[in-house]
Amino acid sequence: MSEHPAPISELAWRELLFQHTEGLGAALRAGTITGYCGFDPTASSLHVGNLIPVMGLVHLQRAGHRPIALVGGGTGMIGDPSGKSSERNLQDLNTIAANAEAIRKQLERFLDFDGPNGAKLLNNVDWLQPLSLLDFLRDTGKQFSVNVMLAKDSVKSRLETGISFTEFSYMLLQAYDFLELHRREGVTLQLGGSDQWGNITAGTDLIRRTTGKEAHALTFPLITNSNGTKFGKSEAGAVWLDPARTSPYQFYQFWMGADDRDVSRFLRYFTLLSQAEIEALDVAVRTEPQRRAAQRALAADVTARVHGVDAARVAQEVSSLLFEKGDPTALSAAAIDALRAEIPFATYVPADEPGPNDDWLPAAPSGGIEVIECLTAVGIAPSRGAAKRLLEQGGISVNGVKLGATDKEIGHDRLITGRHLLIRKGARDFGLVYVPEKR
Repeated sequence: MSEHPAPISELAWRELLFQHTEGLGAALRAGTITGYCGFDPTASSLHVGNLIPVMGLVHLQRAGHRPIALVGGGTGMIGDPSGKSSERNLQDLNTIAANAEAIRKQLERFLDFDGPNGAKLLNNVDWLQPLSLLDFLRDTGKQFSVNVMLAKDSVKSRLETGISFTEFSYMLLQAYDFLELHRREGVTLQLGGSDQWGNITAGTDLIRRTTGKEAHALTFPLITNSNGTKFGKSEAGAVWLDPARTSPYQFYQFWMGADDRDVSRFLRYFTLLSQAEIEALDVAVRTEPQRRAAQRALAADVTARVHGVDAARVAQEVSSLLFEKGDPTALSAAAIDALRAEIPFATYVPADEPGPNDDWLPAAPSGGIEVIECLTAVGIAPSRGAAKRLLEQGGISVNGVKLGATDKEIGHDRLITGRHLLIRKGARDFGLVYVPEKR
């Protein structure tokens, strides 16, 4: 077995353990077991809320057990009523297949798919699509009492607003998944959110009734922020693991924005830092909250795991520049590229080289770079007059140097990485201008 602590004790100190079936601890101590967790493929990416069950599988594997990630390509066509107040739109097979492949690639950043306890990713469409309705009703449906199903929280919460037979049957399909994985892969444990308890225990009951074998359930708490808002949302909406939907910088900044009341929990939930390391950061939150050491550790760790070490480093560079008055001249080329996607951007070209679009700026007659043109192009100032007043007031800096009323032009010798000008107004307004070489 692994040198890492048993999953139950590890999840407990990390505050990730909500409830589990009796006898699970003994089963985990008795030898290697196989456990699974399901992931909904109704979107082309996982989001940060999905990281709780992902980390549950990670801890299971680190303790020497075998994790299976089940993409719900079949059940995704039905819809899980758990935690939902209304019926959701159903996806077509092609969309679900594409989403499942995207989720697979994201899970591979967390789980080791090699070795004796290597993870496995399966799709339940493989056994649900060819399943005969008559066989399912005869062999599985007869094992369930409608009265018991109506008492489950996931169903009971929907009785007043209404629930279709399609979603009502979801519990049976999830239970069948557990049974099928038990037969195919020897799975004896299912993990999920606390709202999944009823669905998961339906599966343990089905396995016991049809095979006589013991199976177990383990659930995680549902995560909220300390202010009562739903975890995983930003001003722009959901925080996705796909960099095309949430950039690595925006992803990093989401974690940097964690409230002091939440950051200690989030370090336990979403990182593999040791208990001693996290407790030291807990102290830092209480004694030096202005340093935000815990938030930095959280953001760096999770961003590196999701997007890679290089992307995390670039996100740190950009964050330091935009929020901590970092040195623009020290920016890497990769950080400049990331900035172009995060702040207003324009290109500056000589007057005798007409640009291909309206974002290109005219050059100053002297060959220098006109500051006022740059300020208006990137939206730092709404007009030339406003730009002039900002200069007179000393409210503008370019590449870290404050400008005055007489600074109407910038020389090409003042450009930074990749021939850029970084313009700042006050503490939070930025613009980036690219200046191509003269021909």
